[in-house]
Amino acid sequence: MYQSPKRRHFLKRTLAGCVLAFAAGLSVVPQAAAAEHNWRFVNLYSRGTAYGEVYKHFAENIEAMSGGRIAVQMMYAGEGVGQTGVLGSVKSGLVTMGAPFQPMHAGEFPPGVVEVGLPGMTDDVGELSALFHERGWGEVLTEAYDKQNLVWLEPYIQLPVYVLTKEPIKSIEDFKGLKIRAPGAYGKFLRKLGASPASMAWSEIYTSLATGVIDGSIGSNLIDHRDGNHVEVAKYMYPLPIAGAQVLPIVVNKMAWNKLPDDLKAIVRTASAQHAREQMTKSRLWEQQAIADMAAKGMQWSPEPSEADKRQWSEAANSLWSEYAKSDKYSSRMVDILQKQQ
Repeated sequence: MYQSPKRRHFLKRTLAGCVLAFAAGLSVVPQAAAAEHNWRFVNLYSRGTAYGEVYKHFAENIEAMSGGRIAVQMMYAGEGVGQTGVLGSVKSGLVTMGAPFQPMHAGEFPPGVVEVGLPGMTDDVGELSALFHERGWGEVLTEAYDKQNLVWLEPYIQLPVYVLTKEPIKSIEDFKGLKIRAPGAYGKFLRKLGASPASMAWSEIYTSLATGVIDGSIGSNLIDHRDGNHVEVAKYMYPLPIAGAQVLPIVVNKMAWNKLPDDLKAIVRTASAQHAREQMTKSRLWEQQAIADMAAKGMQWSPEPSEADKRQWSEAANSLWSEYAKSDKYSSRMVDILQKQQ
């Protein structure tokens, strides 16, 4: 259709005005608020595992409860920080927050080995909670981690620690000479029974069992054995737990923590308390399912130990307490508290 030069000029001016108005309108639309604090959180589990999802939920809670003011990037096993590097990476600020497995840091942080639970300690959740919150362990650990440039958050309780072996253990004597992945106090305990403990990352257990590098392994709990498919290469679970429960920490780099205003510190602590509850409730729900899943793949319990074997097991556990009391001043204070409640 024919348009006069004057009309064409009018339309071009009108279109240009609309574009400018649209652009101006865009400029006043508020941008999505960027996070005030960007954290990286490392845990020891692979993506998609049961516990890996629990840690992910913890990170998501921090983001949601802070209204996006804290953004948390999850880092899983094999994604930049090895199992023995978790504590050091948080101390240095390479990552902001971490969930270490204390036996992997026995030389670096001795009180962590007592914190996670010495063999022979109670499996009663109420007693463990009181130990940390009412009897003084919390104060000792807050001070000990502070000396490491770390802030200690709410500890969480996981299930008992069991040994999975390639051959059945028919008596305590059968532990002699076995190579078993068992870091920290767990390794020292098994050494008292004649085994040769080894320290390795959780992600290395399956291959090490399959190739004969080790004859058995502890998991952080029963569910670890299931999620690592360990029963495909080692089918016998010993009925006595090395530890009745494990207590594990979440730690934050102190410099990053000090940058938070008080309201965000309170939010992170609240999220960590919720995470502790989720760890316990889901662990209990998952335990029987994990046993059933492993049994379906051929897992069997080694024969019930004799009374003599049970006594020897208990004596080996109790002898470690005084040994760990000599590790450092914080371990000494914790063992002293522990012995007073017996």
